[in-house]
Amino acid sequence: MSSKEKKILEEILEPTGIKFNGDKPYDIQVHNDKFYKRVLVDGSLGFGESYMDGWWDCKALDQLIDRIFRAEIDEKVKGNWKIIWHVLRSKLFNLQKPSRSYKVGEEHYDLGNDLYTAMLDKRLNYTCGYWSDADNLDDAQEAKLDLVCRKIELQPGMTVLDIGCGFGCFAGYAAEKYGAKVTGVTVSKKQAELGMERFKHLPVELKLEDYRKLTGKYDRVISIGIMEHIGFKNYRTYMEVVDRTLKEDGIAFIHTIGGNESVTTSNPWLMKYIFPNSMLPSIAQISKAMEGLFVIEDLHNIGPDYEKTLLAWYDNFEKAWPDLEEKYGERFYRMWKFYLLSCAGTFRSRSNQLWQIVMTKPGRTQPDCRLI
Repeated sequence: MSSKEKKILEEILEPTGIKFNGDKPYDIQVHNDKFYKRVLVDGSLGFGESYMDGWWDCKALDQLIDRIFRAEIDEKVKGNWKIIWHVLRSKLFNLQKPSRSYKVGEEHYDLGNDLYTAMLDKRLNYTCGYWSDADNLDDAQEAKLDLVCRKIELQPGMTVLDIGCGFGCFAGYAAEKYGAKVTGVTVSKKQAELGMERFKHLPVELKLEDYRKLTGKYDRVISIGIMEHIGFKNYRTYMEVVDRTLKEDGIAFIHTIGGNESVTTSNPWLMKYIFPNSMLPSIAQISKAMEGLFVIEDLHNIGPDYEKTLLAWYDNFEKAWPDLEEKYGERFYRMWKFYLLSCAGTFRSRSNQLWQIVMTKPGRTQPDCRLI
């Protein structure tokens, strides 16, 4: 059965080589003919939702998304008023204001520790690993944590503030391996509880707290995977918090997913189902936010390593699914699969990056992080 909507989508997808009901692993196998109109009407939101509803399948979702982003197909299917409102809403309102800051913790990070312990490495890092000399997820995440410690020149007895600490993986590693004293804050109650249980024998304190309320002075201030939740209206506020909590001779560090262009919103499907009120910063937005407060000492892009990390998480998720299925259900399975593999595709296409940024206050002696 052919349709006007199908022909339009076929023309849009022609540069990608993707076909409907073809025999390539990246081809889209359509089970419901309403799929074509839904994608044209709702754009990326309809694309993801129709997958969750079982309207289509693809043997290699990561390859499909890679091809779509390389050809910038997402720019050609803008969607209807739902998508337009999504963009306008992010510009008109501060979606990451304090009253909303715990939403992503409650809806995503508090989903269930059983899910995350099954999917992640043994230290429960929910951020990109460093695969330079690693061939498995545990080693890649350990290498990432050590890389961060070396970049900030961490020494025994130093105090560290970890903004957006997750399950406390960095806090535990820095305390155990480097003798640091770490205070971490998160918007996830379950992350804080599990982290404190895991590291109760170490000089680690994890708290449920919004970063804007932070006080005190620390030798090092870091964040690994929180800038994606800060929001463009709050980048300067974040930098001011780091400035007031970092000692004059301290070192600050940011590990964040980033986009090639400055935006004020995120993918509508990811916003609705995975990371509420999230968006990816650009280098321009980050540098503007820190202007007058910090000097960028080192900028390191390890974006390709995130594809490997996401595929490793997906493999773990697939293996664990028989034990998770009864609790989470089929629609969640399709949602989570789409999330992990589509994100892997965006990193393979180089549409998304992963930056590690080392910063100091003006006038401080340059650290040796640039030599790593």
